[in-house]
Amino acid sequence: MKNDLSLSVQYASNSEPIPSRPLFRKWVKASLLMPAKITIRIVGEEEGRELNRTFRGKDYATNVLTFVYGEGEGDIVICSPVIEKEASEQNKELESHYAHMTVHGALHLQGYDHESEEEAETMECLEKEIMARLGYPDPYRV
Repeated sequence: MKNDLSLSVQYASNSEPIPSRPLFRKWVKASLLMPAKITIRIVGEEEGRELNRTFRGKDYATNVLTFVYGEGEGDIVICSPVIEKEASEQNKELESHYAHMTVHGALHLQGYDHESEEEAETMECLEKEIMARLGYPDPYRV
């Protein structure tokens, strides 16, 4: 079945509020096109920065990182201080932004990317569709 999911959620950040495990499960399940085994780790700025520097060579914390280990298997790392800052700056509801970054990470885990304009358009269309099904606004609407 396409929505078979093994999900663990690790809370390694003191930020509040952070969405509940059931919300993360709902968002990931809505994003799945294949069975998956995923760990979502919510981190603070220091760990987010270290991971981004180590694995992408960029010395700053970013909103979401996805580590793929096999088909439908991997980790999604969400940096809560970055999510909070972006949501505030973009006038988005915090829960909606967490949902979007979770959907975004889950799509990366399934092979979607945004390196080219065509890939970005495909991925963004999927994100908009999934977010709408979940009852959230278009994450790309300014």
